[in-house]
Amino acid sequence: MLDLDLLKSFVSVVDAGGFTRAGERVHRTQSTISQQIRKLEETVGKTLMLRDARRVELTEEGRKLAFYARRLLALEAEAREAVATPRTEVVRLGIPEDLAIGALTESVSAFARSQPHCRLEVRCGLSVELAAGAERGEFDVVLTKREPVGAPALAVWPERLVWITSARYPLQRTGVLPLVVFPQGCVYRARMIHALDAAGRDWRIAYESPNLLGIQAAISGGLGVALLEQRTLAPGLRILGPEDGMPDVAPAELALNLAPGAPPLARDLADILAAFCSEAVREAA
Repeated sequence: MLDLDLLKSFVSVVDAGGFTRAGERVHRTQSTISQQIRKLEETVGKTLMLRDARRVELTEEGRKLAFYARRLLALEAEAREAVATPRTEVVRLGIPEDLAIGALTESVSAFARSQPHCRLEVRCGLSVELAAGAERGEFDVVLTKREPVGAPALAVWPERLVWITSARYPLQRTGVLPLVVFPQGCVYRARMIHALDAAGRDWRIAYESPNLLGIQAAISGGLGVALLEQRTLAPGLRILGPEDGMPDVAPAELALNLAPGAPPLARDLADILAAFCSEAVREAA
């Protein structure tokens, strides 16, 4: 067995070019270093160094051992660091695009900062895409918008859907209604179209965007009407009601799910998201 302590002294002599300077590096006397090198030579059964008064020269066997000694010492240091350093835990979060702004993002960021050994991976997208990803096992924690179907979830909150238009440009009460929508698969889009069809109101898709900022900009510019959660009402926008000829729409819901076998920190993040959503619902009540 090769003694790592002996190998460390051997490499120190090689790097320092002599026993005295090597002793200074490892805080040992010259005689101690010499004894260790002799013991190492006895272990391998080979002469490793040729010594004279001025310098130390490696033999062929010494050069070979120096190569492997460095690799062994590096591996030993790597092993000690791996054992001493807490394991990084990956937590994969999926959230709807229109929730990935403002206070919720700050809550998620605060969680990431408080857990230096957690690598948080966040993906934003349409709920239909996030739900499909969750089924494929791509998330540990996922928030999705959905129809109120009573499916199992860690927590569920109602979403208050309202018709929103520009505060600057008046809505035409008659004629084909221009709609500003998210892409196909969006719960809001489906709910909007079904409500208008049930009310017998003609409509057309005037603007489509995969992100909330694009939707809000289009509404503000007077390009059409959108169905959104009430919390997304921004300056320059206003809510439409029955007095504006808009049909009632039942609420959707926001569901929080934790994947089976998710790491412990995923549960901590889920608790933070649940507290945030519950507080947001209470404030809006």
